[in-house]
Amino acid sequence: MVDSYEQVRERPGDKDEQEKYFSGKKSNHTFKTQMIIMPDGRDIVDVVAGEPGPISDITLFRANRDNFDPKQSFKGDLGYLGEDLIDTPIKKPKNKELTTDQKKSNKEFSSKRIFVEHRIRSVKIFRVVQDRFRLNPKKYEQVIMTICGLVRLRIRALILPLEISAMSLG
Repeated sequence: MVDSYEQVRERPGDKDEQEKYFSGKKSNHTFKTQMIIMPDGRDIVDVVAGEPGPISDITLFRANRDNFDPKQSFKGDLGYLGEDLIDTPIKKPKNKELTTDQKKSNKEFSSKRIFVEHRIRSVKIFRVVQDRFRLNPKKYEQVIMTICGLVRLRIRALILPLEISAMSLG
């Protein structure tokens, strides 16, 4: 399951940086983070953080899909429409409505994808990810990766060695 979000950052001082990071969608300067999460939401598989906000979701995925098997399939939202490897919900046609079967199919699709949204929420619980990023922009990726590590630890996705597991049991 693939999903991404944008986080507002401080306005860059350099004119070129301003243009690079300005997102018309958020009407602000933003960083984009993309997460690939297991279908049941039990682990964060891959994180791409610190990309400029205007980069589209599908472009970001295509730039980083070399890390996975070429035949690996994913599920994503309509931001990934057009990518062969990603299943997306059915888009409503212009000036028409979806049929009952299509709506039912989309509902089933979103019920499986909801775990991704829950995992992103568990990352956004940390205020540094939720609010405007005011730290040094060069530290953004490091901060996001640290928070994802804390979330993985919280959901017990990290497998601890037997010695540490035995010590924690007491």
